Amino acid sequence: MRVICQSLTDTLQLGQRLGQALRGGEVIVLVGDIGAGKTTLVKGVARGLAITDDIQSPTFTISRLYHGRDDIQLAHYDFYRLGDAGVMQLELAEAIAEPRTVTIIEWAQAVADVVPPDHLTITITAQSETVRQLDIEAGGTVSTQLLQEVSA
Repeated sequence: MRVICQSLTDTLQLGQRLGQALRGGEVIVLVGDIGAGKTTLVKGVARGLAITDDIQSPTFTISRLYHGRDDIQLAHYDFYRLGDAGVMQLELAEAIAEPRTVTIIEWAQAVADVVPPDHLTITITAQSETVRQLDIEAGGTVSTQLLQEVSA
């Protein structure tokens, strides 16, 4: 599925629709250059999960955990600075295994062997200063159902 977001607001709203469809246990991989809008999309997802915390990129902390509606947690990882995820792979594997946790991973190359086959991949490409192209691909049954719900 391809979506063109004409503004920051569009990207936030798409993320919010995605967040509203999440039930826990889903894994989302975000792909895009620095400044592409990955954190903006995550802010929207957090809104959809009724998270009121200030959402920040975990570039320097590697991971951030937020608590949302219905006891769902949002685990947001950013492996940009890590060539090898090391012990962080264990933490990530635990988050992915937790059925009430939605896991979002940026720069997932360092943890590719931990990412389950059933996940959404969202590739964000800047078309201009404000316009973003989002290509969303599902990798299994759960992610396909999620994609269908978001695109409806």
